[in-house]
Amino acid sequence: MKVVLFCGGYGMRMRAGANDDIPKPMAMVGPRPLIWHVMRYYAHYGHKEFILCLGYGAHHIKNFFLNYEETVSNDFVLRGGRTELLSTDIADWTVTFAQTGIESPIGERLRRVREHLDGDEMFLANYADVLTDAPLPEMIDRFSRRDAGASMMVVPPQSSFHCVELGQDGLVGGITPVSELPLWENGGYFVLRQEIFDHIPENGDLVADGCAQLAKMGRLVAHRHRGFWQPTDTVKERTALDEAYARGDRPWAVWERERTGTGVSA
Repeated sequence: MKVVLFCGGYGMRMRAGANDDIPKPMAMVGPRPLIWHVMRYYAHYGHKEFILCLGYGAHHIKNFFLNYEETVSNDFVLRGGRTELLSTDIADWTVTFAQTGIESPIGERLRRVREHLDGDEMFLANYADVLTDAPLPEMIDRFSRRDAGASMMVVPPQSSFHCVELGQDGLVGGITPVSELPLWENGGYFVLRQEIFDHIPENGDLVADGCAQLAKMGRLVAHRHRGFWQPTDTVKERTALDEAYARGDRPWAVWERERTGTGVSA
C-alpha cells in the first residue's frame, strides 16, 4: 500500500534560528531525521512505496536521500577499503519526490499527488513528524472491513493543563486534568480511500474539509490508540525524543523490538 507523507510545512515552532530553513521532518532523532523513523515504521509492515509531498526546504529532504549513507544505521564490513553492507534500510524502497507548493494546505498537497497513487483503492497518509508504536496492520484490517471513506488514528489529549469547572459567583466546582476528559485528538495516521478526494476542495484541508465532511456522512472511523504516541511540534518535544533515543528508550522503533525482543537495538 502506498504511503503519502506531508513534509512541506514551515515547522515554525521547531526553528533553531531565523536562518534555519530545515523542514520539521528533517529534525534529527538519533542519527536519522524524523521522516526516516516514520518511513522505517511503515516499511517494517511491508509498505515501502512512498510519495513525499514536498514544499518548504525540499532540497534538504532530496539531498538526504540522494546522498543516503547506509553505514549510519546498518552493520557493515570494511574489506580492502571497500564497504560490504550486512543489512540495508532503503534498498527496496520506492520514493517519489513531488513538489506540492510552499503555501499549500495538507488537503491541497494530497490533491496534487493523486496521480501518483495509480488509482489505488486504499492508501496511507501521515504528517511525517509524529512517532508511534500503533499496530498498523490492525488499523488497516479494521478499516478495510468497514464501509467508510477514511480512518483516523486518535489518541488521548496530551495537554498537562487542567480544566476548571466554574459555578455561580466564580466558585470552582471541580478541576479535571485534560488527559482525563472523554476527548480524543487527531493522531496523524490515516488510512484513506479514493473517496476522500470527493470532499477536499481546491486549497482545502484533509481534516477540516475532507474528514469533517465524511464524519457528517457517517463515513469516518477512528482507531483509538492509548500506546506510545509523540508529536514533535516544538524543540522541546524533538529534544525529548532525541534523548530517549540516546538512552535506548524508543518504543516507536518496532523494527528493533522484533529483532531484539526489547525495543532497543543491539
